[in-house]
Amino acid sequence: MGGIQSATGAGDLAKRGLWRSMLLYRGLLIMLLPAIAWFLIFEYYPMYGVIIAFKKYRILEGILGSPWVGLDNFERLFRSPQFLNVFRNTILISFYKIIFGFPAPIILALLLNEVRGRQFKKVVQTISYLPHFISWVVIAALIRQLLSPTSGVVNYVLITLGLEPVNFMIEPGFFRPMIVAANIWKDVGWGSIIYLAAISSIDPQLYEAATVDGAGRFRQAISITLPSLAPVIVILFILRVGFLMNAGFEEIFNLYNPITYEVGDIIDTYVYRIGLVEFDYSYSTAIGLFKNVLGLLMLLFTNAIVNRFSDYGIW
Repeated sequence: MGGIQSATGAGDLAKRGLWRSMLLYRGLLIMLLPAIAWFLIFEYYPMYGVIIAFKKYRILEGILGSPWVGLDNFERLFRSPQFLNVFRNTILISFYKIIFGFPAPIILALLLNEVRGRQFKKVVQTISYLPHFISWVVIAALIRQLLSPTSGVVNYVLITLGLEPVNFMIEPGFFRPMIVAANIWKDVGWGSIIYLAAISSIDPQLYEAATVDGAGRFRQAISITLPSLAPVIVILFILRVGFLMNAGFEEIFNLYNPITYEVGDIIDTYVYRIGLVEFDYSYSTAIGLFKNVLGLLMLLFTNAIVNRFSDYGIW
């Protein structure tokens, strides 16, 4: 009985401590309310519409009035040759972005860390950050102008070298490399901010000791900087794998065309055409639900693998 009473007393103390903390930080909690409301309204409430994936949705009858069809939309999904091609394109483009795009901010951060001139470093950082704030609509227009077969700079160089001009925008073989390169150029500077912040927290005495031992700048980067960045790199990699099914709607939507559908059409653009162009809401919702569930499973699986071999998992 004494143990039960002591446990109950400890629980009451914990509750009183929680309420005291909430009262003490009430100003911060009030500031947090708009963010909580935003998530509830725009992130959680729309989840109610997921049930459309299990119905034959009719606008006049509404979500609740539409008839149930069970897993029919998912059966159609897995039997569709077009979806299989879209799924493959999504995986390939995301995989290329991870292979070539994920290390790019790390490399840039390591290089910027070695720059000694503060003014030059600030200029490089500013130039590398700017593309992140440019809309994909504008970037797509720039890419089309640069790669134009008649007036583009790239084809002008090819013609100067005695080569034939290439219409890059309608060549399926160039579409995926173009998307990956444009994505790296746009986000490499912004992505390096986190790594630069992590580098700034490394104990300077480690570098001083390495210098005394005769280690050069390259050896210090390999033996001190990279291992110190390992927790941040692993966490960002886990999150990136969780977004494996998001190959980038905006850049592809603004750059692809019917000729490049075979290599550039991804799940997000496919859902857009099926849902908002062809008005097949149930099927498009089923595709979106499948994509999100698969992304969640990838996130959980990657985090479990990381936890098995290190202590750097998200949870």
